[in-house]
Amino acid sequence: MNWFECKVSYEKIMEKGVQKKVTEPYLVDALSHAEAEARIIKEIEPYISGEFTVSSVRRANYSDIFPSGDSDWWWRAKVSFISMDEKSGTEKRTNVSMLCQGDDIEEAIKTIHGGMKGTMADYEIIEVKRSPIMEIFVYAGN
Repeated sequence: MNWFECKVSYEKIMEKGVQKKVTEPYLVDALSHAEAEARIIKEIEPYISGEFTVSSVRRANYSDIFPSGDSDWWWRAKVSFISMDEKSGTEKRTNVSMLCQGDDIEEAIKTIHGGMKGTMADYEIIEVKRSPIMEIFVYAGN
């Protein structure tokens, strides 16, 4: 999948009823920047009253995304796949980025392990930190 991070700017009503201009990142899968922009507009339009703009669209490099139930938080994980170089006999590490859901960091780590269950790859979770991503929209067809 090709993931694109789309930042959307709009006036949001905060907890105390005050309106504030915010820019929030969302993730969509698409074939191109143009398709990503069109998709985020279609996905966001029903949820935002008033005007909004797509302030940026950039390719995001995530190897896997592991959703997990009802959590509102997305976590970015740096995971290192470990293999042996047969010629030199040395350990080789390939780092990738993943997104996973969880209410806290421990749940996020469990989600990664659950997503990796059944794979033959040796891996090590290097880093997990909360992502600013608000929502992920996966293409479901028309």
